[in-house]
Amino acid sequence: MYDEKKVLLGMQPGELQQVVADLGMPKFTAAQIAKWLYQQHVGSIADMTNLSKANREKLAEQYEVGYMAPIDCQRSVDGTIKYLFPTRSGKFVETVYIPDHDRATLCVSCQVGCKMNCLFCQTGKQGFEGSLTAADILNQIYALPERDTLTNIVFMGQGEPMDNLDAILQATQVLTADWGYAWSPRRITVSSVGVKNKLKRFLDESECHVAISMHSPLPEQRQMLMPAEKQMSITEVVELLKQYDFAHQRRCSFEYICFAGLNDTTMHAREIVKLVRGLDCRVNLIRFHEIPGVDLPGADEKRMEALRDYLTAHGVFTTIRASRGQDIFAACGLLSTAKIEELKN
Repeated sequence: MYDEKKVLLGMQPGELQQVVADLGMPKFTAAQIAKWLYQQHVGSIADMTNLSKANREKLAEQYEVGYMAPIDCQRSVDGTIKYLFPTRSGKFVETVYIPDHDRATLCVSCQVGCKMNCLFCQTGKQGFEGSLTAADILNQIYALPERDTLTNIVFMGQGEPMDNLDAILQATQVLTADWGYAWSPRRITVSSVGVKNKLKRFLDESECHVAISMHSPLPEQRQMLMPAEKQMSITEVVELLKQYDFAHQRRCSFEYICFAGLNDTTMHAREIVKLVRGLDCRVNLIRFHEIPGVDLPGADEKRMEALRDYLTAHGVFTTIRASRGQDIFAACGLLSTAKIEELKN
């Protein structure tokens, strides 16, 4: 557990202005602090060298940057790196760095464990241990050794982003604002199983791409795989998405893990085409990575290619996603810090 000092990382200009006002510091100091945080990425307040020594000491009495270096990393044969980051609550999350030629994507976590309990996901088997703060989320980027090489961020790590929406919106605001990282929201994708009211709020308040976990177009089957179907059905999710414009730069995609004989048939392909008709979107087919205690067979390459070809031929742009980091349990659905939590306790 980290000390009780307040954290500057994640604060917006108005909040920083309040901080300096409360401490009796000049108003312009707020903009200086923002630059040190979001342009210089300093590790401590002592590094903010254009603040007077007295003001740095005054600030450091009550605040800290919030920088926490990863405590472990594992490297895959394919170049993927999985980092273990501490959180301010004394827990841990996994973050995956995926280099790919001229691109580098970071898969960020937003919760320790997850409430959604999808049948095929190792994170769900961990149970839910808490949501990350915006500072915890941003620290996975801020303290990443390869931070300056990043081209894209995906919120597809541990946790359901819509179940921690305020922190997600705060973090993505820092990433995209002129006073923050100044990234285009088109470099950021936020995933969701579909959470009633929260998904609509995200679509209204953010311009980032959205990726929906579909995994079956059939409500009963999807509910077997994903209990969240009960609260917001895939039909409701798609009807909501059809109210938004994805014909231009903002993108809508569906994640679809393929299980042999279960959701990879021509009938499923037909139902997907019917479900998304009229919605500008793409479908990403994903290989299933086996997890202990779950008797689901992954579809073979031939079936996945047939599914892709059918969907593409019927007007649904579809790709088969390359699987990365499987040898270090960094691939889709494999992230978990349950063992680490057990050892710590």
